[in-house]
Amino acid sequence: MKGFIDDANYFIGLLDEGTNLGNVIDNYVYEHTLTGKNAFFVGDLGKIVKKHSQWQNVVAQIKPFYTVKCNSTPAVLEILAALGTGFACSSKTEMALVQELGVSPENIIFISPCKQVSQIKYAAKVGVNMMTCDSEVELKKIARNHANAKVLLHIATEDNIGGEEGNMKFGTTLKNCRHVLECAKELDVQIIGVKFHISSACKESQVYVHALSDARCVFDMAEEFGFTMNILDIGGGFTGTEFQLEEVNHIISPLLDVYFPEGSGIKIISEPGSYYVSSAFTLAVNIIAKKVVENNKFSSGEKTGSDEPAFVYYMNDGVYGSFASKLSEDLNAIPEVHKKYKEDEPLFTSSLWGPSCDELDQIVENCLLPELNVGDWLIFDNMGADSFREPSAFNDFQRPAVYYMMSFNDWYEMQDAGITSDTMMKNFFFVPSCIPLSQEESFSTEA
Repeated sequence: MKGFIDDANYFIGLLDEGTNLGNVIDNYVYEHTLTGKNAFFVGDLGKIVKKHSQWQNVVAQIKPFYTVKCNSTPAVLEILAALGTGFACSSKTEMALVQELGVSPENIIFISPCKQVSQIKYAAKVGVNMMTCDSEVELKKIARNHANAKVLLHIATEDNIGGEEGNMKFGTTLKNCRHVLECAKELDVQIIGVKFHISSACKESQVYVHALSDARCVFDMAEEFGFTMNILDIGGGFTGTEFQLEEVNHIISPLLDVYFPEGSGIKIISEPGSYYVSSAFTLAVNIIAKKVVENNKFSSGEKTGSDEPAFVYYMNDGVYGSFASKLSEDLNAIPEVHKKYKEDEPLFTSSLWGPSCDELDQIVENCLLPELNVGDWLIFDNMGADSFREPSAFNDFQRPAVYYMMSFNDWYEMQDAGITSDTMMKNFFFVPSCIPLSQEESFSTEA
C-alpha cells in the first residue's frame, strides 16, 4: 500500500456557514459530469476530530493507536498525528508514511502477524521497537533481526478460536503461552505486554471477560519468567458509534479495575481503525451500464411473483477498487440516488455491480431504487475504511479523486484544542467555500 503521490499538495475546503457536505458533493458531481464522470471521495475531516473528542470523553484511559492500513490517505494520517494518536503499522511503507510526519517511534507499533525479515530489519533501523508476536517462529525472526524489540504477546480470544471457515485468525492460545514465553526467555527477547483483538461483529460481552482474564493470566505467567510487563493492547473492533464505544467501556472498565487497576503501572492501549474514518468519507459513483431483466429471474432465479421489470446497474467502481472489503467481509453498502425524484415515483428491484463483469464484483445484491439511467450518480456513505488500497490493473481502473473538507466550526474546535496549522499539516491549504481553487489561488494558513 502506498501513499497518494498525487496528493502532495492537497487542500481542505474550509466551508462557510450554511455550506454542508451535500453542497460539496453536488459541486463535485457537477464538475465530474463535465470532465469524465469518474468516481470520487469527499472526506469530512471534522468528523475525525469529533471521533477523537468522543474517544477522549468516553475511554480517556485507553490510548488509541490508529490502524494505518484502514485508511492511509495523507490528510487522515496528518490530522491523527496532530491529535496525538499512536499508529499501528503493518508494513515498512506504513511505518515510513507515519515517520515522515514526525511521529516518534515510541508511538508506533509494528502489528503484522507474519513479518518479513527485511521489514523487521527496517523497524530496527528506524527505532520502531514495539511489535506483536504470536508464535515461536515469529519470535526467532525477531530475535535474529531486532536486538531492541519489545514484544506484545498476541493471544487468541474465544470469538476467533475456530472461527468462521476461510477467516484467517491470529493469536496464540492461553495453553501455548507458557511455551512462547519460555522461547522468548531462551532467545533473550523482551516481552512487555499482551495484545488481544475482539471483532466488532462479536455481541457477547462474556468474550471481553475471558479475554481480560486470560491476559491477566499471561501477565502473571510472564512474571514467573522474570518479564516486566506494562502494556495491555485490547485491539480494535470499534464500530464508530458512541453507543458501541460506551457499551464496550461499560463492560471493560470494571474488569480493568479488577485485573489491571489504576496504579498497577499497566498502560492500556487499543487499535481503532474504522472507528475514526468510516463515517468521514463518502463515495460518489457513476452508472456506466444498465440491463433490464425479468423480475422472476432476478437474484439467482428466485421467483418474486411480480411482473415488473428488475434492473441490473454497473458502476465505475467495484470490489477491485473502493469496495475491496466486500471480498473479505460483509460490507453493508447502502446506495443513495443523487438525482432528485418524486416521492411517489415507482421503485424497482435492482442490483449493483462493479465494472469488471466478474461474478465476484457484486456490490448490492438486492435493493429498491427508482429507474436510473446511464450517467446517473449513486452516493455511498461510511466509505472511509478499507477503501483506499492500491487498485487492480483491471481495465485501467482509475483511482477516485479524494476531496477534503472541514467546517469553520470544526476548524475553530481544533484551534481551541491547541491544534493549529503550524503544528499540524504543512501541505494543507484552505479555501473560503466548497468551490475548489487552484494551487495558485489557494492560501496557506501557515505562519
